[in-house]
Amino acid sequence: MKNTRELDPSASPLAYFGSELRRLREAAGLNQRQLGEIIFCTGSLVGQVETTHKLPTRQFAEAVDMALGTGGSFTRLLPLVLKSQLPSWFQPYADMEAKATHISTFQTQLVYGLLQTEEYARAVLATDWPDNLEDLVAARMNRAQVLKRKIPPLIWVVLDEAVLLRPIGGRKVMRNQLAHLLSFKDNEWVQIQVLPLSAGEHSGLMGSYNILRSDDDPDIAYSEDYETAHATADPQAARARSLRYHHLQAAALSIKDSAALIARVMEECYGEQPVPDGGTVA
Repeated sequence: MKNTRELDPSASPLAYFGSELRRLREAAGLNQRQLGEIIFCTGSLVGQVETTHKLPTRQFAEAVDMALGTGGSFTRLLPLVLKSQLPSWFQPYADMEAKATHISTFQTQLVYGLLQTEEYARAVLATDWPDNLEDLVAARMNRAQVLKRKIPPLIWVVLDEAVLLRPIGGRKVMRNQLAHLLSFKDNEWVQIQVLPLSAGEHSGLMGSYNILRSDDDPDIAYSEDYETAHATADPQAARARSLRYHHLQAAALSIKDSAALIARVMEECYGEQPVPDGGTVA
C-alpha cells in the first residue's frame, strides 16, 4: 500500500524535499514504483523519502534530478536537508564552518569532524544512542563536502596523541581512520600535527577548540561541552585563543614527524596481530 501521508512543506527542509518530490513525480505521471524503477531503487524507498521517514542520499537526489529533469534542484537542496539533521545548537557552527576560509582546530578526544571516516563517525555518534543515528552520520559526512570545493578552506589540525590511541569503534575502524588521516599527507589544504604525550602540560589542557576565519567576518573562537556550544567573535578572546594555538603548534611534532607517528600507531596498535595457530587477525 503506497504511503499518502500529507506533509507541510514549510515544516522542515526534509518535509519540503519530500513534498516537492511527490509533486514533481505526480506531475510527471509516475507512481512511486515507476520512479523507483527509473532511478534503480524500490518504490517503497521513494515513498519513505516523500513522507520524511527516510533521509535522501546524494546519489538519490542526483538520480531524481536526472529522472524528473529538475536541473539539479534536489541536489542543491540536499545540503540544507542534511544540515537540518544536526543538533539545533550545532547548526550555527556548521554554517560558519561551511563558509570559513581558514580553520584551526585542537582536538583532545576525537578526530576533527571534517576528517572523520563514516565508520568512525558512526561509532562516536552512537554513544548517545540516538534514534536517528544514520541521519546524523549522513549530516556529519556532508560537512566534509567543503574539502571538495575548488578552493577548500585551509585546515590546520593539532591532535593530542591520545586521539590516536583511543580505539573508537574497534581496531579496524581505527586503522581505517588513521589511514584516512595519512591520505592528507600531501594535501596542501589540510595540515595535521600531533601533540605528543611527552609534551606534558600545555596551553590546551582546558580542552578542544576551533578558530574560524573567513573573508567577510571577524575571527570566531568556538568550543563546546556535552550539549551546548560557545562561540565568540570578541577580538580579544579570539586573539588569546590564537596565541594558545600557536603555542600548541610549537609544542607539537612537525607535520612530517606527525605523519610518521600516525603510521607507527596505525601498525603497532591497529595492525594485524598474530593468533596461536600462526595466522593473523586484523
